[in-house]
Amino acid sequence: MELNRRTPLHLRPWTPADRPAVAEALASPDMDRQFPLRSSDTERVNAWLTWASAMTEREHGFAFAVCAEDDRPVASIAAANIDAHDVAWVSYWATARARGLGITGDALTALVPWLHDAAGIWRLELGHRLDNPASGAIAAKAGFLQEGIERGKLRYGGERYDTARWARLSDDPRPPAARAVTIAPASEPRASGPGTGR
Repeated sequence: MELNRRTPLHLRPWTPADRPAVAEALASPDMDRQFPLRSSDTERVNAWLTWASAMTEREHGFAFAVCAEDDRPVASIAAANIDAHDVAWVSYWATARARGLGITGDALTALVPWLHDAAGIWRLELGHRLDNPASGAIAAKAGFLQEGIERGKLRYGGERYDTARWARLSDDPRPPAARAVTIAPASEPRASGPGTGR
């Protein structure tokens, strides 16, 4: 289906049936760093989808497929490595056909209140290479603040990359999404751990 800046979005857990959408994402050369290295694209797709499909509870984190009305994923948002201090690491990607339309930014913006309130995550963190400013624009749209530059943080193909570090807190301003976005988690999460305070 055709996507645009007003296309309503639906966030839901990933399932094994989403392999074609993950393979579509992997087909873009710049996505190599988002997927675990394997000997074949099929193994890479399966490894990532196995990881994402298990991310439905606070203990493991949360991964959401971002879909339009045809229920075919066009992007992904995950909040992983949730620790005892209620801090999580956020990551996201979009298929080539979904880029430049505000889809990932609107999906993350809509998901932020759920991550803070339903999942009980106080601080959301993310980072991106400085040569990927589009990722920073997504973070800013969802109310993240840039906290600094980490020099030489990542290494790909023998080359080192500086990264921008972003974060937002539960009581930071929550901008609204520019389009309708619904969220259907696998189950209602239960905030837990010594740092929860809820």
